[in-house]
Formats: sequence, structure tokens, C-alpha cells
Amino acid sequence: MRLLTFQHQHESKIGIVVTVDNRDMVLDLNSAYPARFPNLKALIGVWEGHRVQIEKLITEPQKENLYEFSEIQLDAVITNPEKIICVGLNYRDHAIETNTPIPKSPIIFSKFNNVLIGHNEAIILTEASNQVDFEAELAVIIGRQAKNVLATEAHNYIAGYSIFNDVSARDLQMKTSQWTLGKCLDTFGPLGPWMVTADEIEDPQNLDISLSIDGQLLQSSNTREMIFSIPVLIEELSKVMTLMPGDIIATGTPAGVGFTRNPARYLQAGDRVKITIEKIGTLENPVIYP
Repeated sequence: MRLLTFQHQHESKIGIVVTVDNRDMVLDLNSAYPARFPNLKALIGVWEGHRVQIEKLITEPQKENLYEFSEIQLDAVITNPEKIICVGLNYRDHAIETNTPIPKSPIIFSKFNNVLIGHNEAIILTEASNQVDFEAELAVIIGRQAKNVLATEAHNYIAGYSIFNDVSARDLQMKTSQWTLGKCLDTFGPLGPWMVTADEIEDPQNLDISLSIDGQLLQSSNTREMIFSIPVLIEELSKVMTLMPGDIIATGTPAGVGFTRNPARYLQAGDRVKITIEKIGTLENPVIYP
């Protein structure tokens, strides 16, 4: 299933993508389902208790609870995660292109909720940086509280998968040994367009991932090229912190980012960034200057 968060007439709603007459539409779960959830994170936390009933709604959706995609604005899939955990240099070719030794353990940093935007929302450039870069990433969304989880059991704690763009201000990132300043600017974390539930992705370590700007292909790889797999990341992270439903793990980006190119290719106003991950979909965002 494809679950999402959207806005309709300035009201935030939870939705699920359904196919009606061979076209995708959005079923408003706030109206169609008797249980009420304030946001998708809350639903994810109790998903197994409601999954069967929600699956029944999909088979015969009521017309009055359906929206065309043209009628709504997609938000970030999860708008209020407790944690946005990012993994640096997790593709071997990306580590090589940055002239960095292959990590012996996961490199972890964080982003905050202020970065989150949805599909078709604008990445807003800033006067604080003239080196704004792109990073296509597979996002893992946690479904259950997880502490000291073994890699072999990690799949039981995943709600689903989405697409993340770890937009980065390289000049601010490289100013100090800590990356936070360059990673946490407003709108620098597109997430979407939806979350595909874990049961739909048989092998998350074998998904093609690509990024293009205005039709020019800049990143193209497969998630099997990760240095640290998703189960290993969940094991390592849950040793030191309790992962909660709705937490986002951005699993790293492959080679091809802007600052390693010659000449460098940074985001500019008027660009349209498109990230596609196999079996999940496509996340697109325009780039503007305020």
C-alpha cells in the first residue's frame, strides 16, 4: 500500500493511494475510516491493529472519500518524526568520489523537522550558501519501538520505504568538522511522495535509484551498493537509541553529487529535481530563490 499525508483546503489529512478505473486517486482515511488519527505517524504506531480493516476500504472505496491528485497538495510523508537519522558516505562509489576512506562503521548525523517538505513543494535557496547540493536517498520509516534489535530481526520493525533528498549546503557543511549547519536549512529535506508499506518491497537492498535535474541524469545506482545494509543500520542505531514509530532513516546517497563534479553542479533557481526509486515512485521538487 501507498500511504501519504496531504493538504486539502488547508486541512492536513492521511491518505492511501487507490486505483479507480485504471487511474490512481487518494482515499481520505480521515473520512473513510471510523478510527481517527492525528497524523500518519500515529497510524503507523498501531498499523497492525488496523491494517485488515483499511485493506477492505481499498477494495470498494466510496466516491465521496476520493480525491484526484490535482485537488490536493502532498506533504512530507511523515511531518513530525521524533528523529531524522542520516547516514553519510554509505555508498562505496560516493566515498571514493569524495576522496574519503571507506567507513568502518556507519557515519551518523541528524536533520530536523524544519527541513521536511513534500512532493512538488519548493526547495528554497538561501543567501547563506551558494553551494546547495542534492543527494538521492532511500528512506526507511520505522514502524515499532526498537531497542537492541538484531539485524536478523530488523525487518519486523520497518513500516515502509520512501524517497528522501538530503539537500546540503556544502560550504556550510564543510566549515567545521560537524555537518549539521549545512544539513538543516529550511526545506532541505524533501520526503515522499508516499510511503510504500514494507510488505510491498521484497528486497530493499536491490532497488534502482536515480536523480536527474531538468532531464539530465546525475545519479544512477542500486541500493545493493550500500556499505552498511538496512538491517545493519537498524541494529547499530538501536544499540544506542530507541527508535520510535515514524522515525526516518535516510540511508545514504550514491555517487554523482554536485560538489564532486568538474565543474561543480549546484542547485539553481529554476531547476526541477527528480528522484526515482524502483517500486516506490518519483519525488519531484522545484528549486526557487525567495
